[in-house]
Amino acid sequence: MNSLNMTNLHASGAGKVTVPGRLGRWLALVSISLGLVALGETALAQRVQLDRVIAIVDDDVVLQSELDARMTEITQSAARANQPLPSGEQFRSDVLDALIIENVQLQLAERISIRFDDDTINRVLNNMAQNNNMSFDEYVSLLEENGVYLQTRDQVRRQMTVQELQRGMVNRRITITDQEIENFLNSEMGKEAIAATYFIDHILIASGASDSPEVKTNKLKYAADLAVRIIEGEDFLTARSAAEAAGRFQVSSTEFGWRKADELPQLFADIVAEMTLGEVEGPIEAGNGYHIIRLAGKQGGTDQMVSQTDVRHIMLIANEIRTDEQTRTAIAELRQKIVDGEDFATLARQNSDDASSVVGGGDLDWINEGGMPPEMQAVVDTMEIGELSEPFKTESGWHIAEVLGRRIQDFSQDYTRNQAENALRDRKFDLEMENWLIEIREKAFVELID
Repeated sequence: MNSLNMTNLHASGAGKVTVPGRLGRWLALVSISLGLVALGETALAQRVQLDRVIAIVDDDVVLQSELDARMTEITQSAARANQPLPSGEQFRSDVLDALIIENVQLQLAERISIRFDDDTINRVLNNMAQNNNMSFDEYVSLLEENGVYLQTRDQVRRQMTVQELQRGMVNRRITITDQEIENFLNSEMGKEAIAATYFIDHILIASGASDSPEVKTNKLKYAADLAVRIIEGEDFLTARSAAEAAGRFQVSSTEFGWRKADELPQLFADIVAEMTLGEVEGPIEAGNGYHIIRLAGKQGGTDQMVSQTDVRHIMLIANEIRTDEQTRTAIAELRQKIVDGEDFATLARQNSDDASSVVGGGDLDWINEGGMPPEMQAVVDTMEIGELSEPFKTESGWHIAEVLGRRIQDFSQDYTRNQAENALRDRKFDLEMENWLIEIREKAFVELID
């Protein structure tokens, strides 16, 4: 049976679980982190052996079976990745030390009540199933067939627990000063790190030196007509497929993926930097033909203009003494009172079930676009300033809302500084993690049992 792709979890600030020394270096190479199970290649479920304690770690122990299982997993992962491992006693010692450090962290996580419920574990397993092109039930069945379902759940829970502990404990040790942020933003590395990345759709109507002037003119007109159709609303990818299928001219495309402007062909770099999301440019003439591009996605960058809406609402929730239909009727009656002249804020303070806004008379303040529940966003987007909505329902309850204002807010400076701080934090995280792990290992009581 082929082994499945057991996706490594990324929940910590630096996106990985870290162990110090030689072990940490080759654990990263084989990508086994805390040793998620590789199906089809481990016989742990079939192996029977007498267990024994090989290390006492504070209030817990490390068992021989844990060491054997981890060594097997690492050996198999290294073999698949064609990576060398230490031999003999050095390998055993390194793996044992990693288990001790893991044990110390799990005990610390337990003391500060870091726990993940079964629903959270199921969501992670569902993601792992999707990465293996399987449904959740199919994936669970396969794990059970291989006798590693409970072991896999435990490994996922342990890894998530350690990662959450590391993220919290290490981040609190890291300090980023305003001067560091300024220095980073002014450096070439900083400018590169915060530069926007773009995703462009592309069409090329090929042309060459052998084309006659008449053919080149026809190709240019064809490209221009195609660009106009897309600008007027035809789906870009549909138009591209139709042009390829028509076969009138040679039509092709390049999948550039996410790239920074300076990683795109020079022909597009300056154009893309000035485009807005969804904008189409073309035909762009080049030596190999006529190009049409569309800016399909943009991430990062220093230009962060955000649409905001100032809105207030009253929310009523169905309960033991009021059915859903009675709740809808009650919110409609409150709307009518406002229409008849009663004060919105007063009615909100007296009736709204939204604890976060009731004191403020239902005012939700300025909310970024996309910051409301989808059902509420859909209603608010259609409203004029000063308009009072009809009753509408979300997962939270029944609402009426009023739009108080709209604006475009420039968050460019805040966003840029946050990007810089995150980049600096990521650069410091690994070193601070290493130091923290050494510290907790030295403070722990550890007795090795011969």
